[in-house]
Amino acid sequence: MNILLVAATKAELKNIISFFHFKDESSSFTTEGINVEILFTGIGMVATAFALGQKLGTKKYDLAINAGIAGSFKSEYNLGDVVWVKQDIFAELGAEDDSKFLSIDDLGFGQAATLPIINNENKLTNKWLSSLKPVNAITVNKVSGNFKNIQKIIHRLNPDIETMEGAAFYYACNQTQTPCVQVRSISNFIEKRNTDNWDMRTAVSSLNASLIRFFKSFGK
Repeated sequence: MNILLVAATKAELKNIISFFHFKDESSSFTTEGINVEILFTGIGMVATAFALGQKLGTKKYDLAINAGIAGSFKSEYNLGDVVWVKQDIFAELGAEDDSKFLSIDDLGFGQAATLPIINNENKLTNKWLSSLKPVNAITVNKVSGNFKNIQKIIHRLNPDIETMEGAAFYYACNQTQTPCVQVRSISNFIEKRNTDNWDMRTAVSSLNASLIRFFKSFGK
């Protein structure tokens, strides 16, 4: 089985890099009969779409996983919780009509929502996802940190989390019919920007631990 593991930055997968002892020049490792290739795209939708366009245009994968940290709009989640994204939306793709926002759907030019492609025959993937909390996500170019804007987003879309890459990942995978899933670990709550309240270490640790358990499950 060939898996593509996609992250914006190396920092988000640093524990996996250490655990599997893979080298940057190969950007892949083999464990429990599966081959995992890692792609670091850079931050944001444009970088993610470009990197995936190159990768998925030349090679087929049995599964692509987008892994990283995320901010949560909901207090019901804890810092370090690992979730999987059942829907992701391009939150800013559209037009302003005075105080009203028109989505790309409203404009008739496409669809803002993106979905995973899940192979229901893959029992190990399904078991892994069933252990994680399903969430709705939005993808943004600008991380939310203004109270009024946060309230507008909640009123319009009621998302659970936000990232800067997820919807672009799903879009690229859908265009190439690549089975895919996005998993995220909560590093902070969406509020007036205060990085002192963020817990990147716990988020990265729990994310990597979940991924390692999934990869090692292929040997059981």
